[in-house]
Amino acid sequence: MSGNLIEIDGGMMEGGGQILRNALAFSALLKKPIRIYNIRAGRSTPGLRPQHLSGVTLVRDITNGRLIGAEVGSTEITFYPGDITGGKYTADPGTAGSIMLLFQVSFPCVVFADKPTDFCFRGGTNAEMAPQIDETLMIFKPIVERFGVRFSCDIKKRGYYPKGGGEAIFKIDPCHSTLQPIEILDPGNIVGIEGRSFVAGVLPIKVAHGMADAACRYLRSSFPGISMKVERVKEPAHLAVGNGSGIVLMAKTGTGCLIGGSA
Repeated sequence: MSGNLIEIDGGMMEGGGQILRNALAFSALLKKPIRIYNIRAGRSTPGLRPQHLSGVTLVRDITNGRLIGAEVGSTEITFYPGDITGGKYTADPGTAGSIMLLFQVSFPCVVFADKPTDFCFRGGTNAEMAPQIDETLMIFKPIVERFGVRFSCDIKKRGYYPKGGGEAIFKIDPCHSTLQPIEILDPGNIVGIEGRSFVAGVLPIKVAHGMADAACRYLRSSFPGISMKVERVKEPAHLAVGNGSGIVLMAKTGTGCLIGGSA
């Protein structure tokens, strides 16, 4: 630490963008200025990429803060947060960069904003090395709502690598005070599995069927007799940009817990 400035080594552990996103969110919430160096030192192309830069500048705007050194390729930034302010914000890296990573860095901040927040995010809705938008809505959303957080998401268009071009609108209501404590101590037994298998672009619907069928065969061997319902979708051409595929599965338990994953 240098004076009141907290210094964070962005090359710790895997040396990816997660340290950057977590540090920015905590800095905004705690109103503590930070200096992050060795940003993404563990990646083949270190420093800020367009998607990271969009997230950094978004948090700056949300907090009316001051940002030093933020540009594509930067391996060091200094951030002085101000007051978190709800409202309408847009972030667009101009690439297939993950929309959900923009959500990840900004959502914790506006949970305690002074008023509701509307985000318009553009980029990749289903990108590699990032949470899928379906996983966030099917699994993360119902869990975080148990803490008293309320948000909605309208997927205007899906975007896939390398074109991007997706767009999603998030509306977040602030908690105003504190989060509600919850207990998730007993996962319980799995009573049902649901999911979504999807393709877009030139990929045929049979690919979605193949992924869903293979997943169900594998899961039935471990959970015989469990109800399984996997939706198979071919994204309409006017609602998707690029070619892509994926599958998201969610297991429900007798105690109300949700367990999921995506590929």
